[in-house]
Amino acid sequence: MKPETDLASVFETGGATHCGHVRDRNEDDFILRPDVGLWAVADGMGGHVAGAFASRAVTRALSEVERPASASALLRSCDEKISFANDEIRSFAQRNGGAIVGTTVAVLLAFPEHFACVWCGDSRVYLVRGGVLEQISRDHTEFQELMDRGALAPDEAENWPNRNVLTRAIGVFEKPETEMKDGALQSGDVFVLCSDGLTAHVEDEEILGIASRRPPESACHELIDLALSRGGKDNVTVIVMKYNPDGTRRMSGQLGAAQARAE
Repeated sequence: MKPETDLASVFETGGATHCGHVRDRNEDDFILRPDVGLWAVADGMGGHVAGAFASRAVTRALSEVERPASASALLRSCDEKISFANDEIRSFAQRNGGAIVGTTVAVLLAFPEHFACVWCGDSRVYLVRGGVLEQISRDHTEFQELMDRGALAPDEAENWPNRNVLTRAIGVFEKPETEMKDGALQSGDVFVLCSDGLTAHVEDEEILGIASRRPPESACHELIDLALSRGGKDNVTVIVMKYNPDGTRRMSGQLGAAQARAE
């Protein structure tokens, strides 16, 4: 696939979000940009108005990314837009009494035969390849840090009270602390991006099964329905993207800066 290829023609894309059964407002947001090779999920924090502002600030900024000339240009533009959103969120917080306002973000970038994942917080990026699900991102949480250090025994981990305490979020620190992993795209790769409202209720094996057998848009709704059927205690957002370099696709979702909210 050459850079001048219509990027949207090789990415089968779906995305959906729901406020859940407990919250009365959706502080998640997402953006689908198959035309430039960008998808993102953001999960706001800081209260109803503040959390929604933070997640929207990130998706608004990412909506301004232009079609790149190279993979490095795409990554650089993504970093610049996240930095801009970080400043905007911090300014908002200062105008509102200095309260902590922030958002997670999980971004998938794709350029001919190459992908990169950029994230901050505990929204996740998964890759389904060859019938195996791999979590590409690593949660930026106190729980994950304790697990990495071996400070939590397996029997303690399941009921650890601070599982969702973030160690990084966009808008909290002067400079955004993102992490990045990249790799080569392979035909048939399926990526799943989600907020923690999904992973709180749905196991990895279930994500694998649904994302593997269903078209992206249908997979998003099936995953959200599963989370809702188990309580839906948080906002839940899912993006699924399948890479079809032969151009045979079923395009789901909306092109451009698509945002859908199911209240």
